[in-house]
Parts: sequence; structure tokens; C-alpha cells
Amino acid sequence: MTQIPENIMPNSEPVEMLLNMGPQHPSTHGVFRMVLWVDGEKIVDVVPHIGYLHRGSEKLCEGEQYNQVITLFDRMDYIANFNNEHVYVRAVEKLMGLEVSERSEYIRVILCELNRIASHMLFIATMGLDAGAMTPSMFCFRGRERIQGLFESVSGARMMHNYFRIGGLKEDVPDDFVHQVREVLDLVKKDTEESDKLLSFNEIFLARLKNIAVMSAEDAIDFGLTGPCLRASGVDYDVRKAAPYSVYDRFDFDVPIGLDGDCWDRYYLRVQEVYQSIRIVEQALEQLPSGDVASSLGRRLLRPPAGEVYVRGENPRGELGVYLNSDGTDRPYRIKVRPPSFCNLSSLKHMLKDSWIADSVVILGALDIVLGEVDR
Repeated sequence: MTQIPENIMPNSEPVEMLLNMGPQHPSTHGVFRMVLWVDGEKIVDVVPHIGYLHRGSEKLCEGEQYNQVITLFDRMDYIANFNNEHVYVRAVEKLMGLEVSERSEYIRVILCELNRIASHMLFIATMGLDAGAMTPSMFCFRGRERIQGLFESVSGARMMHNYFRIGGLKEDVPDDFVHQVREVLDLVKKDTEESDKLLSFNEIFLARLKNIAVMSAEDAIDFGLTGPCLRASGVDYDVRKAAPYSVYDRFDFDVPIGLDGDCWDRYYLRVQEVYQSIRIVEQALEQLPSGDVASSLGRRLLRPPAGEVYVRGENPRGELGVYLNSDGTDRPYRIKVRPPSFCNLSSLKHMLKDSWIADSVVILGALDIVLGEVDR
């Protein structure tokens, strides 16, 4: 029997290995890199790296006229275009003291909630894929496509809509808009129910997500988490309820809250939010008033008074804030964004330490980051 030389005998001491995940890795959900220090399959330490997609959107805003900036907000969180547009135009409207017509406000809310549904359906689909489930993604993408088609009929684009305007909307919605939305809502509700029944309480899916990366309410607040990631830890905070804006105070809807603060809660909260957004849209359609949607400013060049404002809203990923500083010219002096994905990422190292490599995929996936907004 051949004897193994002592110098190549396995070392009984733990040996840490450096492992790169990303930036071109499908499970990192964008151009994002994690450097993992692992001992076997256990993660000992992690360093998240961003900046591979850096666009400089905030700096670019300083060179654009106020109405042109809307297109830059479309491209930050490109899964929640309308939600981003909404917060920005509200910031300029607040600075200028503009009143927006009721019809414009209702249409904005309808489109933003439909965008929230489309965003969450993409999340549910990718969460299933991250855990190894293919079929639920088909149901979710089918539902998402229905909404994208509706968006195209309204703005002319499936994404990057450039539809909201400071003081109103680019144009009114199609004549059959209400009928279209109701038809889409019925089908999307069925798509969500099918994926929910198939995935949420699946034995394998539960094993992959339950009790993984548990985050207490205190830690979630300390790390600056917002949106579903914060509410999954049991914190009852939603900007639409805590500081109602637009016409959200006219609707009856619930804010789902998690119990354990684990990956499954972060997933299932978004499923429940889809149903709540459907409720909001249904009520908004019932209350939708007639009237004009065009901005009272017309097409003239905007020069808001010198000053500064901060406006926030509930993006599908959490609290999106816009700080706007004007020097009285036709271009912003400074725009600074408080982005939910970027802030939620601050908790990643805490969540990943002492977890398994296989769990790192679902832990990152449950944060639902969008790199266009992180690397703005």
C-alpha cells in the first residue's frame, strides 16, 4: 500500500478560503460582487463591493432641466419607474408650491401601485428561481407582462416611461383605461394566487428560507432598513401610512407585518403587499374623478425659487427620499437620493456571517436590490 507523504496530508486546522461571488454572477441580481471568506461551506466574513455599474445619476441631474431629470429617475430603480418619477415630481412641486389636479393624483397612485405589483412579481419569480423553483416564475412573469403591456398603452413604453410631469401628467390615459386595469387586475390576482399556492408553503422552499438571516426589529432599525425588509422584522412602518402623501389617505388598505424577520418573512410580505396594492387600485378606480391632467405650467421653462426640500415615498424596496436644492435657475443645484436598496444593503454583512454559502443566494435575493439605484 502506497503511503501518503506527510507534507500533503489534510490539515486538521480550519483553513479559510477567499471566494468571489460576482460581479457577473446570475444570483447577485445585478453587477454586484461579494467577496466571501469561507471555512468549508461556512461563511466566516464577507465584503460587499458596489460601483461596477456607477452611472453618476445624481451628478447628471445638475446638468439637466427640471423636466429632463425625470428620465434619470426612471433609470435608477428601473423596476419601479413610476414610483421614482412620483417622488421626484412631488419634490419639485413642493418647492414651487404647485397644486396637482385630483385626476392626476389618482392616476399617479394607480400606476405606482401597479408598478409595485409588477416589481413584487419579479421578486417572487426570482426568489423562486434562487431556491430552485422554475414553475412559479412562469406565473409571475405572465402577470408582470400583463402590467407592462398596460403601461405601454398609457405611456408608450414598457419601461422608462417619462410620463409624470411637474404639476400633472404628460397626457391623459386611454379612454378604456379603467376597463383595461380591471381586466388586468383580475388576471394578475389569479397569477399571484397560483404562484402563492405553489411556492409559499412548499416544503423545500420553507426549508430554504425559514429561520435564515433572522433580523430583529432593533437591528433592522439600526441598519436603516425600510420597506418589506423592515416590516418583516415586525416594525409597522410604511410611508403611505406614517406620512400619507398624494391621495393615499383616502384608501383602506393594510400594511402586512412579519413575525420572525427571516428570509421567508421578507418574501411572504411582498406576496401580501401584491394583494393590498390590488385593493388600493380597485378603490382608486372607483373614486377616479374626471378633469384635466395637464400641468398648469404648460411647456415653459421651469425656474423654481431658490430653496431646498426633502420629499419621501414608499418605493417597492422601501423608503425613497429626494433632497432637492435649487438656486433659482432652470437646473437643480443639487439632487441627493436616499435609496432603499443601497441602505438595505448595509445589513448584508450582518446577515451573511456564519451562514452557509448556499444560503447567501437567498439572503441577498430577499433584500431585492436593484443596482441601478445602488450605483446611482
